[in-house]
Formats: sequence, C-alpha cells, structure tokens
Amino acid sequence: MSEIPAKATESEDPSEGARARAADGLASAVGGALAADGVRTGDAMWQSSPPGSIYDYIRVASFSIGPDGLVNQWSLRAEHLFGIPADRAVGMDPIEAFIDPRHRERGMRKMAEILDGREWTGVVPFRMPRGVEGECGHEGLAEVYVMPTRTEEGEKAAVCIVVDVRTLRTIETDLAASQAIFSQSPFGFLLIDPDLRVRRANQRFASIFGGTPDDHRGKGVHDYLQRGEAERVAATLRRVLETGNSITDMHVTGFVPGSDERRHWSVNLYRVHSGSGRPIGVAWLGTDITARRAAAREAAAARRNLALLNEAGARIGNSLDLETTARQLLDVVVPGFCDLATVDLYQGLLAGDETPPGLADGSAELRRVAFASAVSDAPFTGTGVPVAVGAVHHYPFNSSCADALRTARPQTVPGEDGGLVQSTLAVPMVAHDTVVGLVQFARTKGSEPFGDRDRDLAVELAARAAVCIDNARLYRREHERALILQRSLLPPGDPEASGLDIACRYLPGNVNTGRPSEVGGDWFDVIELPGHRTALVVGDVMGRGLRAAVAMGELRTAVRTLAQLDLEPAEVLSQLDEIARGLGAPGGVQQATRAARRPREADLSEVYLATCVYAVYDSVTRRCTFANAGHLPPVLVEPGEPALMLDVPPGLPLGVGGEPFEEVEVELPEGALLALYTDGLVESRDHPLDEGLQAFVSALSDPTQPLEDVCDHVLNTLDTHHGEDDIALLMARVQGLPTDSVGDWTLPREPRSVGRAREYARAQLLAWDMEPLVDTTELLVSELVTNALRYGEGEIRLRLLLDRTLVCEVWDSGLVQPRRRRARDTDEGGRGLQLVGLLSAAWGSRRTPRGKTVWFELPLPGGDTTLTDPAEALLSLF
Repeated sequence: MSEIPAKATESEDPSEGARARAADGLASAVGGALAADGVRTGDAMWQSSPPGSIYDYIRVASFSIGPDGLVNQWSLRAEHLFGIPADRAVGMDPIEAFIDPRHRERGMRKMAEILDGREWTGVVPFRMPRGVEGECGHEGLAEVYVMPTRTEEGEKAAVCIVVDVRTLRTIETDLAASQAIFSQSPFGFLLIDPDLRVRRANQRFASIFGGTPDDHRGKGVHDYLQRGEAERVAATLRRVLETGNSITDMHVTGFVPGSDERRHWSVNLYRVHSGSGRPIGVAWLGTDITARRAAAREAAAARRNLALLNEAGARIGNSLDLETTARQLLDVVVPGFCDLATVDLYQGLLAGDETPPGLADGSAELRRVAFASAVSDAPFTGTGVPVAVGAVHHYPFNSSCADALRTARPQTVPGEDGGLVQSTLAVPMVAHDTVVGLVQFARTKGSEPFGDRDRDLAVELAARAAVCIDNARLYRREHERALILQRSLLPPGDPEASGLDIACRYLPGNVNTGRPSEVGGDWFDVIELPGHRTALVVGDVMGRGLRAAVAMGELRTAVRTLAQLDLEPAEVLSQLDEIARGLGAPGGVQQATRAARRPREADLSEVYLATCVYAVYDSVTRRCTFANAGHLPPVLVEPGEPALMLDVPPGLPLGVGGEPFEEVEVELPEGALLALYTDGLVESRDHPLDEGLQAFVSALSDPTQPLEDVCDHVLNTLDTHHGEDDIALLMARVQGLPTDSVGDWTLPREPRSVGRAREYARAQLLAWDMEPLVDTTELLVSELVTNALRYGEGEIRLRLLLDRTLVCEVWDSGLVQPRRRRARDTDEGGRGLQLVGLLSAAWGSRRTPRGKTVWFELPLPGGDTTLTDPAEALLSLF
C-alpha cells in the first residue's frame, strides 16, 4: 500500500473529526486484513503486505498538494501510475498537468474547495502531460480520494489517493468472466492449492462426485481415487507445481460415489500464478471420456477383428492339407484372439468317408489335429480331460461340445474352479451345411471375457477354416482316387525280365513334403516280348490331375498292346502318336486327323501331349533298340567307364504328329547299367535341367552296387524332395543269356528236316537236364517245322532258348502269318496250331526283317505251372 506523507496533520475543520474516525476505521480494517494474512498489528511499526495481496492487481498511488495548489510530494506508486518522475512532478499544477482543458475550470473550483479544507471523492478523467516519454497524450480515468491536511506552518494542504478505475474495471470484468467460466463450464474444474488440497470446485465437478462445491474444499486426490492412481496423480500435480510444465490429456481412472462402473477422465493440468508471479496452485480441468474410451475400444476391437479376418483370408487355405489348414487357423488366432485353441475333425472325414457317422447326436469320433497355446505350452483342459494331438476321442452326449456339434451353434463353456482357463468358446466348423469338426477358443483367467463380437468373429473364423478344410478333404479324396488309379496302371510289384536285373522307383508329386498335390502322368513299364526280349518304357503325360492320369493309363495300355504285336520301336511310337492325337477328339484318331486338316482355333484344353522313350532289349544278342518321342535321353554306364547319355534322336512329343521317329541300336556289354527316368528327377525350380542331368550322371559313379542300392543312392543324392512333379526311375543291369543256354540250328527245306529238328531238340533238352519237356517239345517242334515246310519259304531256322522258361522259335522267309482255325471232325488236318495252343504256355508269330518267326513257350519243370500231358491234349482234339 502507498505510504502516507509524514507532513500531514489533523484538520481544524469541525467535520474533520468524523473524517478522522473514518480514517481510523479504515486503518483498523486494513490492520485486520493484514492480521488475517499473519501480520501482527500490535507492533509499533506496520509491516508491508506479503506478495499476493490485492495491491498486486490494482494500481494505487498517492501525492500531496501544498497550499499553493501545486504538488509538493510525489510517491513511487504515482511515478508508476502516471509515468512521471518525482523531480519533475513536484511543483506541477495537477489541474494544468493532468486535466483536459475542457474540465480545467471545474477542476480549479474543486481545487479551491479542497484547499479550503473540504474532503472530496470522485472519478476524474486525466491525461499524461505533453512531452513525457512513453505515455505522451495517454488518457485515463482515476478515482480520487482527497483528504485536507495542514502543513507545519498551519497552512491548508491536501493528501490525494488515486486508484486507476480502468484497472479496477478490468479486474471486475476478469473476475466475472472467470466466475462464469468456472461455474458454467461443462467440465470438472478444480483449483488445487500448493498442499494438493482442493481450494475451489465448480458445480460440474460437484454434480459428479456429490454434494456442493463447498463440500469439496480441503479434500485431496486420495479422497477421490484409489491408492495407486491417487499417488500417480499426486506426483504429477507436484511436478506441475515445481516445473510449471502443463500436462495435457492425462488419463485418470476411478469410480464415482454410488457406482461400481469404472470411469475414465481426460485431465489437463497447468500451474496458476498470482499477480506478482508467485505459484498459488494448479488448475484441474477434467472431462469424462468413459463413453469415448468404450467407443475407442469398440473401434479397436472392430479393427482387430477386421485385421484377424484379413490375416485369416491371407493365411488360411494356402495348403490343401487338412492338418496344415487347421494349424494355420490356430496360428492366426493365438495369441491375437485367444490364449489356447484346438481343432478337432471328424475321423470319418479324415478317413475319406462322404458323411461321417454320428452327426445327429455329436458323439462321433473326432481326431485332434492341431493345438496351440500362448501360455508356455499349457495343456488345454477347458472342456475336460486333455487330449493329445493325433488322438481319437469323442465328447459325452450331454457336454457343451457335443451340443455345439449337434446344433451347429457355438457354445460358451465356463472354466473350472482353480483352473487356468477362464472361459471357452466351442464353435462348430460348418461348411456347405455340413459340420466337419469343432474348434475351441479359450482365454485364461485375467484376460478379457468373450463378448458377442468375439463370438461372431469366432464363428466367421471357424466357417472360413471349415470351407478350406472341406475343400482340402474333397481334394484329398480326388487326389487319392487319382493316385489309386495311377498306381493301378503302373506295373505291380517288382518287374522281371529275361537277361535283365530290374529296379524301379515311383514318387508321386509332394509325397516327401506332406502336402497333397495333383497326380501327374509319369509312368514306366517292363513288357516281356517273345524270344526272351524285353521292352522298357518310360513316359510322361504333360499336365497334372485326373485327366493326366487317365491319359497315361490309355497310353500305357496302348503301349502294351502295340508291344505284343512285336512292332519295331519307331513304329510303336508312331502308333502311339496317332493314339495321343485321338485322345482329345470325340471321334478318335480319324476324327482328329480330319479336324487337323481344317483351319481352326486350337483348344489347348483338349490337347494331350506326352513324351516317351521305348527300348527293346534282346537278351541273346545283348542289343537294345531305342526310339524317343521328346523324352530325356537314356543314361548308360558300362563297366569301368563313366556314365554317359545316349545320343538318341529325341523326336517330337506324342500328340504333335507330322514327323517320323528314328531308331538307334546299341550293343550293351555284360554288366552294363541302363537308366530311364522322367524330368521330375532332374529338374525343379531351384535346379535347372542341365544341372540336374549332370548331377544324375555323377550319382551313377558306382554301378557295381546292388541295383536297389543304386536307386536309393540316386534318390538320396538328387533333389527329389521338391515335390513339384512325379518321379519315375527305371534301371536295368544287363545279364545276357549265356551261350550254353542257346541252341541254334539251320535246316534245309526238305521233309527230313522235321526229324532232324526233333533230334536237335531232344539232344539239347537232355543236355540242359530238361527231360520232362522232351516229348512235348518234340511234338510241337515237328508241328512248327512242318508248317514252315508247307507254307513258308527259304531255309528254316530252329532256336531253343533257356532262361526262366523254355522258348522254341522256328524261322523262315515267308511273310504269311500262320492263322489258327478250328478243324471239323471230318478234317484230316488243321489241328497243328490247336495242338500248339493246348500244350504250350504261350505261342505266337512275329515278322522279322527277312520273314517271320513262329514260337511257343513252355514252363520249366518244378515251377508253379503244370505241364499238359500230350496224350490228353491229342484226345481233346477229337
């Protein structure tokens, strides 16, 4: 407060007593206010008010006027209010200096009254004197309180106290605005003092926490919040008081009186200062964001669910394997959606049944195909006894899981007391109105319980996985059927051949990776031909699936049929090419040939293309004739020599047509190794064909090992686990027919040759210790030689071959093939070939480059086949 001039004395005016009493009252009031602020009033000397009083906000000044009406004392507050230093202000006429010329006349009258000893109070407009730096010409409004005094000489003077009215009005406006904002704010407003106690609260805060605003005075944060949250908020309030840094959008959690619902508030904190800049507390502005938090949680849950569905769409169904699809579902949901999960599929579906039994009551056997846990691999016990992955089980009739399977609706299973699981969602996997299994989602205690949105999401995830699993089931069924068809068309067991040691391997695509794939059209075959010859065939139909398997079966059947006709290898491939071209035409080969002549758009879906290599091996001469239709070249390993690929002209694939096929004849040394294969063995995405061929040739570095071991070594050495294509491997080791197992004679064209032929045959059989075959062989040899004499041409050649069977061949230069006919009872002849057919295990004829060969085959004694008695065979003819 301003200092009172020391020269002021008590007035002699009669009214001055009242004014003195008023001044004493004002002094008492001021003293009381100071006492309220802790300042002692009984001392001889007053103390200045502490910072933070009202004088920090209003502008108050004092000065005194001498008997001459001029300023004779000028306080520091006056300097601050008017901006005029004391040395200049003393001696100035306040009317001339501060009053506008329009009001000076009135001001002079008031000054005369004041100097006459009258007390005066009023509002006076003023302006700064001209020439004052900074405030030149500034106008203001002041409330002036003039108190008459006397000088030491007894002359009349006055003391003036000036208050800046505009500052008071600004304070009044600010107080009104602050009061309106504080009381009418829709947010909870608190003023917290340095002791962290509520100094003031608004009505909005009181309406939430009960009572009136005054009821909350003196309370702390521990009266509203739980201990941990209260300590966190108190620490934040202290930090704001100490640093002055404001806090924006601090989230506070607590409860309101009379409600168990957890509420959330967003709080802004900032430090409040007095007019002198001293911190006097912290302003708390809070708004309830419980609904916003709930909406944010709902939005976050919706985004999470959408992300899970997107992830499920991207990850589930990439494989056509049932177990893999089930594991993909669990990889998506654990731990993003639940803590533990299992997938059970009907055992009948896994076994390939169309409709699993027990769907009506949900008690059919199921197999647990997948399990996932985010809790240290804890066992799943949410719905009963733990079940291991791969185990077959069933749910009791009255269980929630059986009810879910029975009704095709999800069921919520509460967790057991003392267990790990809080609750479990048992969701049936429904695809095409068929329940294929059950998936269980479980959350452990302490996790958020399942809600309606979670239930809907679980149903959607299970439905997506169910469709993928059902597709995988259908594909597995078709794949198994195609694989059964394909395997049924391949040679059963281990093939056997005269003069060859055979070993073979067939690996369907993806058999090593465990992922089902479409079957391919790879095949191989070993066909026994007359004269202890053998046809070796390896082929590959382009494409995959049941269509390729069926085409492979048709071509393999055609190869066996053509091979029995004893055609040359090139001619066999030419006929196969015509057959392959006819596979895609409704009318067969002729329709395809006619259609090929007409210009039209090619339908690639009806084009059957295949590669094939066909080889005929003669065990007597150890010569092998090759023909190739676009296939990879055979590999030959001679004893003591490195493996090499035979130079066989590849030709065009079967089904293209238009070009003839070439033959290559190669003599194979004893013990040589011949390998035929398909491209799946030597080619994959990671290994080009050239590298694969080189690796295959290198893998045949030691052909002296047992043939089965050589096959295993090749498959283990090469990249056969890519699973991209079928693999067919056919290996044969040459074991030519020994010279002493061959009897070969040339007979002149004369009747005596029949008897000589019988003699040669008898002698050779006795030398081979085949006496049980002598009579039958003599009879059949005489019949064939007789036919050669009667219907053939040129010299006659007789050859006996002993291996796994006895083969007799009669050669001549005639081109007419013998034809078997049924003789009538009155016919004297025509029964020779009938007799050959009755006594032999097989017989036939084939063309040769210089004529024809008629042959028959007899089983060796002691075998499974019983010899036919010649006498009974002769009697059966009549």
